[in-house]
Amino acid sequence: MDLSVVDLSPVPDDGTATDAYANTVEAAQQAERLGYSRFWVAEHHDMADRIAGTTPEVLLGHLAAETDSIRLGSGAVLLNHYSPFKVAEEFGVLDALAPGRIDAGLGRANGSPAADRALGTKRRVRNPDEDHTEKIEAVVNHLYDDYPDDHAYSDLQIPRSGEATPVPWVLGSSPSSAAIAGELGLRYCFAAFIRPQFATRAFEEYRDSFRPSRLAGSVEEPQGMVAVNAVCADTDEEAARLRAVAEATYKRMQRGDIGTTPSVEEAIDELGGVPDPTPATLDPGEWPRAISGSPETLADLLEQLADRVGVEEVMIQHVVPDHDDALRSHELLAEGVGLAGR
Repeated sequence: MDLSVVDLSPVPDDGTATDAYANTVEAAQQAERLGYSRFWVAEHHDMADRIAGTTPEVLLGHLAAETDSIRLGSGAVLLNHYSPFKVAEEFGVLDALAPGRIDAGLGRANGSPAADRALGTKRRVRNPDEDHTEKIEAVVNHLYDDYPDDHAYSDLQIPRSGEATPVPWVLGSSPSSAAIAGELGLRYCFAAFIRPQFATRAFEEYRDSFRPSRLAGSVEEPQGMVAVNAVCADTDEEAARLRAVAEATYKRMQRGDIGTTPSVEEAIDELGGVPDPTPATLDPGEWPRAISGSPETLADLLEQLADRVGVEEVMIQHVVPDHDDALRSHELLAEGVGLAGR
């Protein structure tokens, strides 16, 4: 099983965005040393006091200069906010900065009404699937210079490395996004930390709707990855203690308190105690929003979930407020899975 990381650039307590980005760089360099396959950064708006990951295309340029070999990508660029040509130009620049190791992760999401207005984004469109499909196709056509000769955009050019073109991925958390990926013949990553209840159905939809496509950057057979909220520690009990933050954060979101992250102690207090360790074996159909465990336990759990949806790569997301704990989690998990570091 291959492992990858998606990083949100959380702002440390009493810290700034500068501190958050420095931590992201350190996490990317560690992931490269440990043998993780790729390192993606996210896009979130209107919560910059807690999450500094607002512009993945800018942060990836910095990470390109601070790493040597790991694949870098967006998890995701929110395409509903932007022009496909501009997005393609950004990834063309990234390809020139890090030739042959850029992933163009394309997704969509609405933020707060104020943030969407500030971004110039319509919150209501007649057919969001059609709009999103067209935008993904446009980004890929620009990236691969694949418009027909008689198309109005056929002469537009973007910066290039001259090596491998950025690899397009469709990202989502619903069966509808899976169907789009399948119909376009593109790679698909499902965010199970958002809607775990749809994970199995989404991958079924992806495979049922998949067809090889003439679209440049497509694949001949379905190729998927699942993103999971997971934290690792030396023991199952200590890992469950760290997982309390993810559990309490979700409960806050249910109350409408979005973008705040409690400390471990605050989370345990809000939950009324330390959560039980994640069982070593999950029941059929059981897919927790967050999982935890020792290296051995968590490696087995990730294998179970990957097998359930038929993928060979898992992307790790976590809500761990302490940066050292987060780095230690990635280190222990790499040991448990048996990644070949350098």
